[in-house]
Amino acid sequence: MKTINQRLDEIILRITKENFRKNTGLGNEIGYYIFDYEPGYEMLVREHVQFLKQKINEGDYGYNIKEFDLYEIMLEILESKGYLEKNFKMEQVKGSEFVFNATRKALRITEKDDLIIHYIKERVEKDDIVFITGVGKVWPIIRSHTVLNNLHQVLDEVPVIMFFPGIYDGLELVLFEEIKDDNYYRAFRLVDRY
Repeated sequence: MKTINQRLDEIILRITKENFRKNTGLGNEIGYYIFDYEPGYEMLVREHVQFLKQKINEGDYGYNIKEFDLYEIMLEILESKGYLEKNFKMEQVKGSEFVFNATRKALRITEKDDLIIHYIKERVEKDDIVFITGVGKVWPIIRSHTVLNNLHQVLDEVPVIMFFPGIYDGLELVLFEEIKDDNYYRAFRLVDRY
């Protein structure tokens, strides 16, 4: 089994290959990838994501990495609508589950005009690689398979990598190595664990 550092080091080798950007060898499917990792390595993975962004974006690679932290996007949208403070007050009175459901509705999760998906789509250019982070921070309000399914419908020209604190076996997503998120079979594992 590879160490987390070995796996992290393989990311740059993978994403800087020409066929990665062109999605060759994938049966002409759009390149959706998952980098799964043990949740205990969250801080290490976050630091490595920042390193990769800096190296690629400041280098002469001909493309950029755009990171989208789902938690930060959620907070930004709620704040812009004036819902964030209301949610804090509502949680004290009605409880967390009520607020989770109200937040999903406010973000229009799973609807055609999903605000998270719209936010990402509006900020991506054709020469980007998309990094999706914050998956563990935003659970259970936003689920990773929902984001991937909805994003797949609107973002089909650039590679997307989701950094997933859990296990992805090519079919099933298990968040925190304990919570079965749902099946998702359209993504490829970015770097094998073995």
